[in-house]
Amino acid sequence: MVELDKSISFDGRDIRLKAGLLAPQAGGSVLIQSGDTAVLVTATRSGGREGIDFLPLLVDYEERLYAAGRIPGGFLRREGRPPEKVTLTSRLVDRPLRPLFPSWLRDDIQIVATTLSMDELVPPDVLAVTGASIAVLQAKIPFYGPMAAVRVGLVGDDFIINPTYREIESGDLDLVVAGSPQGVIMVEAGANQLPEQDIIEAIDFGYEAVQDLITAQRELMAELGIEMVTEEPPVVDSTLEEFIRDRVTKPIKEVLSKFDFDKNSRDAALDEIKENTVMAEIAELSAEDPIKVAATENSKEVGKVFKSLTKELMRRQIVEDGVRVDGRKLDEVRPVSCRVGLLPPRVHGSALFNRGLTQVLSTVTLGTPGDAQTLDDLNPEEEKRYLHHYNFPPFSVGETKPMRSPGRREIGHGALAERAIMPVLPPQEDFPYVIRVVSEVLSSNGSTSMGSVCGSTLSLMDAGVPISKPVSGAAMGLIKEGDEVRILTDIQGIEDFLGDMDFKVAGTDTGITALQMDMKITGLPLDVIAKAIEQAKPARLHILEKMLEALDKPRQEMSPFAPCLLTTKIDSDLIGLVIGPGGKMIKSITEQTGAKVDIEDDGTVTVSAIEGERAKKALKLIQGLTRKLNEGDVYAGRVTRIIPIGAFVEILPGKEGMIHISQLADYRVGKVEDEVAVGDEVVVKVREVDNKGRINLTRLGIHPDEAAAARAAATT
Repeated sequence: MVELDKSISFDGRDIRLKAGLLAPQAGGSVLIQSGDTAVLVTATRSGGREGIDFLPLLVDYEERLYAAGRIPGGFLRREGRPPEKVTLTSRLVDRPLRPLFPSWLRDDIQIVATTLSMDELVPPDVLAVTGASIAVLQAKIPFYGPMAAVRVGLVGDDFIINPTYREIESGDLDLVVAGSPQGVIMVEAGANQLPEQDIIEAIDFGYEAVQDLITAQRELMAELGIEMVTEEPPVVDSTLEEFIRDRVTKPIKEVLSKFDFDKNSRDAALDEIKENTVMAEIAELSAEDPIKVAATENSKEVGKVFKSLTKELMRRQIVEDGVRVDGRKLDEVRPVSCRVGLLPPRVHGSALFNRGLTQVLSTVTLGTPGDAQTLDDLNPEEEKRYLHHYNFPPFSVGETKPMRSPGRREIGHGALAERAIMPVLPPQEDFPYVIRVVSEVLSSNGSTSMGSVCGSTLSLMDAGVPISKPVSGAAMGLIKEGDEVRILTDIQGIEDFLGDMDFKVAGTDTGITALQMDMKITGLPLDVIAKAIEQAKPARLHILEKMLEALDKPRQEMSPFAPCLLTTKIDSDLIGLVIGPGGKMIKSITEQTGAKVDIEDDGTVTVSAIEGERAKKALKLIQGLTRKLNEGDVYAGRVTRIIPIGAFVEILPGKEGMIHISQLADYRVGKVEDEVAVGDEVVVKVREVDNKGRINLTRLGIHPDEAAAARAAATT
């Protein structure tokens, strides 16, 4: 195996490619490195299986915590079920790869990307995408590449290629652009309400860098002596296809032009044509007839041809007539309706969003800081305070199948909706709640992820979360036939299934907060992408207007069943005092008040309880425990115990001082018990706090006004 090294530089940041060094039995492998982040990517191909009518491509991204010098948590102390970030990276690698394989390819292909080393500067995900292309080319798998990806950040007014984690966090844009020689093939972005033109310029900026990576891959393949593989597609007997076309072209056209049909009616009519016109006639043919032989030998071929014809006719209707299957214009949005507060207040916020036959129910749960999700992966972020989960049950499309744990699609759609809404969430210091949103897809006919964004925005406002602006979203589609291009607004299921693009755009009336574009063709020029982004804007604003008719701003009051959260900041040196030996003090506060107490390393203390009075009581205890005492301060307190030389008084919750017997009165006191008893309410002044923190009190020299103020303060 020939070993080769190659470096590419972007603004002083190098990407190093090492081919032929690792994994010699894989079909192709490359170690791609930037800084101290290194990802091994392999591609392996095996023979196709009988009866497969799709490309069995499997993409796995793997993280090893040793890459960052860490040992996994948990009982087993080894990597287990992949975290969501790992699943999202697997999807990020898969999405630009899949359209570049020939449609006829049926061999098993597996891409494995493993992060072997990682610093806290360079994210490994875009390296894995580019590495996958190199590995596929090395493995000599038919592929319309090369393909590469870069990340674009915006720091100040400048775009930068492959920003560090810190630059991503401090900037207003996190954009991943993947491209092939034919054009842009995938876009994934989170943005801080950026104008459409800024996003378009960022995509253009990123695609220029992608071209450099494509050139480097071609040079690397030439040095390795590897040529692009161009296998011929299998020869298909067209007799069966012609038989089906002759019989069903006209009835399919009629169904596609019945604009009053909904999804279920249209699907039922098409199924009836296939069964009664095609299958019934084939059944009547003799066993020796070539048509029946072809249909029998490949039972899926009839359905494949029927689907291909339906796709062709639907696309032709859009390109030639400018009319969609439901009668809408190309830039028209389906009817939108919204409801808020649908569920009882034990659900802290809820909203129902309908767009056509797509229906999403979103709910909000407000939790305490202790409910934050701890992240055990290579991402520098240690916890998440905003969680967005997306569920897609089979009944939402009228099907039956086993209910399993969330798949890659569910995780991906939830992450997209999460990214779209995060820029408008209140800062943690203003709203310390942990927020969980769950979007339940109750009916699906396209664009459920953007329906989740809309429904979740309304549910957050219904829950009283003070978001800065409402967010809406729309999914754009594309039909490309030769040089003819038609962009579709608010695509429905059939247009997504039979179209060339699914481009989701979310944002506020100010600008874009999230993008996700997936292609089924080998690339698009920037001008088409720009047109899709611009066409999405009026659709988003129209949907936003309908949403605001249901609820135009966040509610001023939260559900009575949401926890009441109160916060205070203490000196970090006092954290141990609040916790107490073995947690004794914090347990005591919890037992006395019924409130939950969370303390962060910076000294932020959050107390929570369903009943606000319980939270207030706990906060008062903590503030009293940590308050700094000054000489001369006057307090009204309670005598807690008596010793021969004095009495102890609790002047603040959890904080005691001692009155020496000589300070009990302005005359000589024989016995402490002659002046005070346990449980007595007394007014005292701080005489001294010694260097050991002991508080010495006195009852002498207190002005009546000071005493009155102290008693009043003690009752509040």
